[in-house]
Amino acid sequence: MKYFLIYITLIFCGFNTHAQINELGIFVGGVNYIGDVGPTTYIAPNEPAIGILYKWNRSPRHAWRFSYYQGSLKSKDIDSDVPSRYLRGNSFENSVKEFSAGLEFNFMDFDLHDSKTKVSPYVYSGVSYFIYDEIYILGNTSHVDYQSSTFAIPMVVGLKGRFFQNFVIGAEVGFRYTFTDNLDGSNPKNDNFETLRFGNLNSNDWYVFTGLTLTYTFGKNPCFCVK
Repeated sequence: MKYFLIYITLIFCGFNTHAQINELGIFVGGVNYIGDVGPTTYIAPNEPAIGILYKWNRSPRHAWRFSYYQGSLKSKDIDSDVPSRYLRGNSFENSVKEFSAGLEFNFMDFDLHDSKTKVSPYVYSGVSYFIYDEIYILGNTSHVDYQSSTFAIPMVVGLKGRFFQNFVIGAEVGFRYTFTDNLDGSNPKNDNFETLRFGNLNSNDWYVFTGLTLTYTFGKNPCFCVK
C-alpha cells in the first residue's frame, strides 16, 4: 500500500510539473475590416488596436485564454481596387470592443517551468462577444443608429517565444467571423433604413486583429514532491 501511494503521488506530480502557470499581458497592434465597403485585403491593419490577455497554461501544449481587445474600424470605397466600389464612394467608421475566451494550442512543447528558451507556433479559437454600433450610410458617410452587440468566432495563428525568464513575446494574426452583416452600414437592422441596404446581404462581415503580445509569467509548480 505504501509503494502504491508513492507511485500515485509520483504520477500526480508528473502531470503537475507542467501545469497551472499563469500569463498576464498586453496586445498592441492594428485592426482592419473585410466586408461590403472598401478594400477586400484580409490582413491590412489600418487603425491601432490594444488589448489585455490572460492565459492559464494547463500543459506544455494547451492553455485556456481570456482576452479583451478593442479598436476602430474604418474603410473607404476610394481605397478599393474594385471599380464599382471606387465609383460608389461610400465610407464608414465603427468600433469593436471584444471579449474572448477559448483554447490556445501549441504545436511544439512550451513548458514554462523549463528554464531553456522556448519557441512555438500556435493557434487559438473559441468564442468572442463584441460591442459595436449599428450604423447606416447616407450621403456616402456612416451615421450611428444605436449600440449593439453580437458574437464572433476567432481564428488566430501566431508564433511565440520565451527568451527571458518571465516574459513571453508573441506575434499573431486573428480573424473574426462575425454574426452580423452591418459593421459597415450596408445592412442596417432598422427597417426604417431598408432602402439604404446594399452589397452582398447574405455574407457576414469580418474583422482582423494583427499585432504583438507581451505576457508576464507567474505561478509556482503546485507539486510538493519529496526529492
